[in-house]
Formats: sequence, structure tokens, C-alpha cells
Amino acid sequence: MMVALNRLANESAVRVSVQATQGSVPRGPGTHMLVFARGEEGTIGGGHLEFQALAQARRLLAGELVPTHFRQVLGPSLGQCCGGVVELLLERVDAGDVARLRTALMPPRTPLALFGGGHVGRAIVNALAPLPFSVRWIDSRDEIFPADVPDGMDCEHSNPVQAAVADLAPCSRVLIMSFSHAEDLDIVVACLKRLRERNDLPFVGLIGSQTKWATFRHRLEERGFAAEEIARITCPIGVPGIAGKEPEVIAVAVAAQLLQTL
Repeated sequence: MMVALNRLANESAVRVSVQATQGSVPRGPGTHMLVFARGEEGTIGGGHLEFQALAQARRLLAGELVPTHFRQVLGPSLGQCCGGVVELLLERVDAGDVARLRTALMPPRTPLALFGGGHVGRAIVNALAPLPFSVRWIDSRDEIFPADVPDGMDCEHSNPVQAAVADLAPCSRVLIMSFSHAEDLDIVVACLKRLRERNDLPFVGLIGSQTKWATFRHRLEERGFAAEEIARITCPIGVPGIAGKEPEVIAVAVAAQLLQTL
């Protein structure tokens, strides 16, 4: 949506908003899209409903007098058999509306700390870019982060890497996948100590196999952590049933798991 907002500096658009719904519908109230003369950003659910909304918005952009508030029944005549009702609002916007739209169209993002700038970390960053997370990407190595980091990613060098745990934003989700098991363990320990003190990290995930986790669990027990504390760590990570080990496959499985925590 940032790209679309930047376009408003040079061209007008129509904001299409779902105002209210009844029954089964593709998207709920508060859903938006920006429609330009060429192209659009966002979606109100696709199908013929969106096709009609796009046509209506572009007629408005062309200066025609068209209804800016209309109600659509998603029945067989529309080619969408959801059976619900959607009320849409069309609003012409330009550069003067950017500040207001940025607040309305950019949803709150959940803080997430990703420890590790390797191949899987990079794939996860790319997978999370369009999702509602504010990512703090942390590694102990200099010059590990790529030049083409997606917008909204905060890259941070921390040595020792576990020191960054202390000032993570409250309610951060945490992913741990550094270049060494020793660093991974240090980060896990720091997270468990923070959970013991503040209990404000809803999800702490560690990449690895069952064998790795068995070793970590034993070492954590030796450091005095109770079984219920150790159970706060999720390892392996990713939704069950996805067997691929390619970075991009892991990233999809992990992104899906993180969405389940919201």
C-alpha cells in the first residue's frame, strides 16, 4: 500500500471501502483498495463484485457522475454465490489525502524479532513483508543483511546477539535461527529469562530438528529452567504437515504459524 500512497503525489485515485456486510462475503468492513486509472492496490475480495467496483471507480476518476455508495447482493446474478450483502463507498483522493490515508490504510503491525540473517531468515523476511508484522532483524555478524531489504524491516547488529532480547517491544513474537547453535541457545536462555521476569513474549520459536531440541531441552534443564518454562519454546517451527526444507517452503510454514498467534 505504500507504493500506492506514493503514487498519489502525482495522480488521483478512488478509495473503495467496504462499509458494511451481511451474511457470507469475501472481505469484511474496513477493507480498502485504491483504484488508479491504470492499476490498483489492494482488494475487496475479487470476483465480479470487485470488477464492478473497479469499473465504477474509474468512471468516477474520468469525471462521470456515478453513485459513490452502493449495496450489492452477492447472488447468482452477479456470478458470486456467497449469498451475502456488501455495502461499498467510493471516495476520490489525491496528494492532500495521503496523511489521512496512511493512518487508515496501514493496519497496526505486531512486533517480531528475527534472530539470524541466513538463507531461511532472508526467506522469512520476504514472506513477512506484506503481512501485519513489524520486523526487527538481528544478527551478530557485520554486513550480513542484503541491500534489498523490504520496506519496514529494521536491521540491527548486536554483539552479543542475545543482548537485544532485553529491549524487544512488549508482545514481540520471536524467531531464533542464528548461524550457530551456541548463539541460538544464548538467545533462548535470554528469552526464557525475560518470560520469567515479564511474561511478555507470546511466541518464541527456534528452528531445528527434534534432535536439536532434545539437546537444547537438556541444556536448559541444566541451567535451572523448569519443564513448564521450557515448554514456552516452540521447536521445530512451522505449521505441521509441510515437509520441505527449502528456505522458501520453511518461510511459508513459519509465516502461517505466526499468523495463528495474532
